[in-house]
Amino acid sequence: MSELRVGLVGYGTAGAYFHAPLIHATPGLCLAAVVTRNAARQAEAAEKYGATPVPDVEELWDRCDLVVVASPNRTHVTTATAALTHGLPVVVDKPLARTAEEGRELVRLAKERGLMLTVYQNRRWDGDFRTVRRLVEEGRLGEVLRFESRFERWRPVPKGGWRETGGAEEIGGLLYDLGSHLVDQALQLLGPVREVYCESDVRRAGVASDDDTFIALTHAGGARSHLWMSSVSAFRGPRFRVLGSSAAYVKHGMDLQEERLRAGMAPDSPEFGEDDEGSWGLLGTEDAYRAVQTEPGAYLDFYRGVAAALREGAPPPVDPESVIDTLTVIEAARLSATQRIVAHLT
Repeated sequence: MSELRVGLVGYGTAGAYFHAPLIHATPGLCLAAVVTRNAARQAEAAEKYGATPVPDVEELWDRCDLVVVASPNRTHVTTATAALTHGLPVVVDKPLARTAEEGRELVRLAKERGLMLTVYQNRRWDGDFRTVRRLVEEGRLGEVLRFESRFERWRPVPKGGWRETGGAEEIGGLLYDLGSHLVDQALQLLGPVREVYCESDVRRAGVASDDDTFIALTHAGGARSHLWMSSVSAFRGPRFRVLGSSAAYVKHGMDLQEERLRAGMAPDSPEFGEDDEGSWGLLGTEDAYRAVQTEPGAYLDFYRGVAAALREGAPPPVDPESVIDTLTVIEAARLSATQRIVAHLT
């Protein structure tokens, strides 16, 4: 069976590190074309993947069987809409859209056209989150009372670019960037949310979007999630601290797949998703605890799932309806931070 031709829109950080290597390593997929006007990026995509560089998305429609949208956030909805309208299935990098309603419109269009639409929520395949999920499913923590999750950085000097300097129209800031992952993981682990509280600030000069944000979620089942995202954390807290009725799990350090993709490691290498033993999390209580081997990270499973959905009719690796739930919480968080209220979801 011939390979599915993939057209990648955008070859910045997301396209070059988080999509192109995974597409290239997935059996049944071929990176056929890349949309970028940057000459150096055009040359790199052609040399590394044999992809044809094109300057505009309009040149993709006859060149590919699948469109991957990894361009700036403000273009996600318009580009995905155009691809679906031209009869092509779509992968959209997170965030899918600015609002839940925009996301619903995309889902409706995909269903009307009978096309796959999925969202690159790759952090569902982080090794540490997979470990948390397994421990919860096995009942190793008892009843989960609180889920603490952090993406913290120390960047006192802004890097610039639209994520930091753009206004609301750019859909920048950490709430939409890192928050898309943190909220998604909390919903995947603990289910629907009924209350949202958020504190969101701009701490650094020259930055227009939030760079220091905290969200507290009350889940319908009674558990609470506390989520931190920051660019001004000189010392990082634990990546995860999950408190249960019988035990806790604490994990420091980031999943290593992003670091390895940036370093050029092939994502199908045997050691690609393995965590360092010294970074394994601890499970138990203050009096009795032990290290738990981290589950292997598996970003490649996302694109394997895309190939299976298109070739075999399997469900998409990320149900876009679940991402609408994430956007609903993010919108409630924005409302909470702006009006200094607890937002209630029905």
